[in-house]
Amino acid sequence: AIVALAAPSGLDPLDESLAFLSSRCWIQMNGAPGARRNFIDGFAGRLYPGHLPGLVRYRKVLARRNHLLMTREPSVKDHLEPWDEQLRALGATLGGDPLDWGRLANEHPPVLRTHDRYGNRIDEVEFHPAWHSLLRLGVENGLHALPWREPVPGAHVARAAGFMLLGQVEAGVGCPLSMTFAAVPALRAEPELAAEWEPRLTSLDSEDGALCGMAMTERQGGSDVRANETAATPNADVWELDGHKWFCSAPMSDAFLVLAQAPGGLSCFVVERGPGFEIQRLKDKLGTRSLASAEVEFRGAP
Repeated sequence: AIVALAAPSGLDPLDESLAFLSSRCWIQMNGAPGARRNFIDGFAGRLYPGHLPGLVRYRKVLARRNHLLMTREPSVKDHLEPWDEQLRALGATLGGDPLDWGRLANEHPPVLRTHDRYGNRIDEVEFHPAWHSLLRLGVENGLHALPWREPVPGAHVARAAGFMLLGQVEAGVGCPLSMTFAAVPALRAEPELAAEWEPRLTSLDSEDGALCGMAMTERQGGSDVRANETAATPNADVWELDGHKWFCSAPMSDAFLVLAQAPGGLSCFVVERGPGFEIQRLKDKLGTRSLASAEVEFRGAP
């Protein structure tokens, strides 16, 4: 099956790249690690000696409207039509400097600064400038909010296409972009919260907008969030959270969706990063090392 996926001779460079990317996706999903590595290395060397074809031709992957990783389904083509120019421009951009940004972001992982030199808690996470450049690129292209900003048929398909392209350069920034994207429909369950946060979470301005992280998992429960012990206590017109989270994704976010036990049972709360939100340490992970993942403590966090 692996041999059959090799691009036949006579394809133009664009189709060769599309064949490579399509085959690479198949191998990543179905092949053993050794097969993935050997196939990609061998195919790359045969098509473009000394280069990676999927990257050399990256800017051309979306150059033809009728192709998306060898897909010619009319519905996909029609849905992508309104965003064709934007996606082609994103592909062209990602084939340039962002390739190096991805390398730098992983070679220089985030660093936690819990206190300043005077001993005051600051709970800051420092990132290499390359990380900020990649995240800004995703936000400016609406990969965190496109279907909410433009709720028309095909918007989810277009966002998925752009998100896939960015993920080929660096997957780490996909976490805060995905969580911010997912937070919007959750917040709409409470119209007042949505009115406050949705304009910021869907902004294309990385300076004035906001990102949303999540803090669900605890030591004693893992994926069984029913065992969570973080408590939410009403105090006047706000809720205050106390407890520990074993895994908090993207702790540098502006706000977080947090699971906590309220008097009526487990519920989800919006917690803005600030007083009462303390980062204990960053995880030493095997993958997505450019992304900060943390253990955090809530101490009366409103």
